[in-house]
Amino acid sequence: MNRLNWPWLFAILNIVIHLAFYNNLEFHRDELLYFSLGLHPSWGYASVPPLISWLATFIQSTIGFTLFAVKFFPALLSGIFVLLCSAITKELGGKGFAQALTSLVIVCAPFTLRTFHLFQPVHLDLFFWTLVFYLTIRYINARQDRDLTLLGIVFGLALLNKYLIALLIPALFISIFFSEWRMIFKKKSFYGAIGIGLLIWLPNLIWQYSNDFPAINHINKLSEVQLVHVNRLDFLKDLLLMPWMGTLLTIPGLFYLCMHKKYRPVGIAVLLVISALILLQGKSYYAMGVFPILIAAGAKVAEMYCLSKVIRVILVILILGVSIPILPLGIPIYKQDGLVKYFESVQEKLGLTLGRTFEDGTIHSLPQDYADQLGWTELTKLTLLAYEKIPDTSKALIYAENYGQAGAISIIGRKYGLPEAVSFSDSYRYWTPLRFDPDIEYFIYINDELGEDVKSSFRDIEQIGHISNVHAREYGTAVYLCTSPVRSFNVLWSEVLKRVAQE
Repeated sequence: MNRLNWPWLFAILNIVIHLAFYNNLEFHRDELLYFSLGLHPSWGYASVPPLISWLATFIQSTIGFTLFAVKFFPALLSGIFVLLCSAITKELGGKGFAQALTSLVIVCAPFTLRTFHLFQPVHLDLFFWTLVFYLTIRYINARQDRDLTLLGIVFGLALLNKYLIALLIPALFISIFFSEWRMIFKKKSFYGAIGIGLLIWLPNLIWQYSNDFPAINHINKLSEVQLVHVNRLDFLKDLLLMPWMGTLLTIPGLFYLCMHKKYRPVGIAVLLVISALILLQGKSYYAMGVFPILIAAGAKVAEMYCLSKVIRVILVILILGVSIPILPLGIPIYKQDGLVKYFESVQEKLGLTLGRTFEDGTIHSLPQDYADQLGWTELTKLTLLAYEKIPDTSKALIYAENYGQAGAISIIGRKYGLPEAVSFSDSYRYWTPLRFDPDIEYFIYINDELGEDVKSSFRDIEQIGHISNVHAREYGTAVYLCTSPVRSFNVLWSEVLKRVAQE
């Protein structure tokens, strides 16, 4: 086989890998949220920009609401991503071996396996960051204004997907300003590209302004609840572990970019992004957008210094030999019980709780992303049992305490004929009804416990069941059927709405 075909081979392989194991677990908590957003297209949401919801709407209208529908696009993009990373290597001067090595590492790296396994803004974000680096390298090589225009378009789209790209923009500007490429700030095409990017992003910016910038509130809450647990030393350790064997390339790749006069602005931008995340106590995965450019540059270095075919073969065997055993860390190649046994075995043999520390710092039987992909079907079926007990469903309401629960009812529940759940969690609050006609007499309540406000509002309350899977993050979440409200539910609801508005 012509060696130039290796990137395509790895691209196809990456798609196959992600589709082969797509149904070993269930929907992810966040996938249920983002797919639910697709039912309510808008220019903005509480925690994310709108692009992921538009994609969800398109998928729903073409493929449907199945688990395969959710997993298909990230899997497809994983193949395109391999080709993009290989193209960066080519732009850096890497030939056949370097391009094949880049492709191999991208396929094997835990951070890409996990990213393209899930329907989240993260997989698009990683793609956009990599595309920005590719276009930047291409502009440095050819100085074509069209690449500046494309950069403006990509930045605009990236801001419609995830605001994290805002870290990369100033990092590139600063690094370019202090380099020989500062002349770019005198070009009309540069400011035209900025204008295009801002124009693309403008509708979402207007939406944020009109809704009192919920993104800022989301970031503040994230800092209080999750980022406070981030350890800066662990952050640096994760930068070495997330690429796994790719670290053999990321470190020399960073040196190559920083030492190469032509590409130094890119290397400095990478360092600025990492430094900013350390100062801001960002999660380690926030930095993974810099890995592909470093891997591509590192592959170029490997090709330069590993001239012997024997050494190259040994390097490939080493990457495969060390990467294959840790595949379950990146993608669920086993079903639930197999994954539990795998992580137990890792702890017994190596004494490591590899990847099983949740955002709150606690350690569990499975990584959080896997625990978040369990229990949703059981929850939906329990809700269906409650719903079938209701004699007049026109007077019924399903309420869920968090967006994962609400998403399960709204997405998985479609095949059972369940209506969308109501919630105040995340963006669900934007389409919560203000009153009900007819008034509600049957209230299905989903939460881990029965609050005093619910107890005091209904005369009859029956617990239908709870999530019994101990490995699920939602273990213990219960479904209650509440009937005979003590007074008009609309009156009770108006009081709840006032209380929520004050929070």
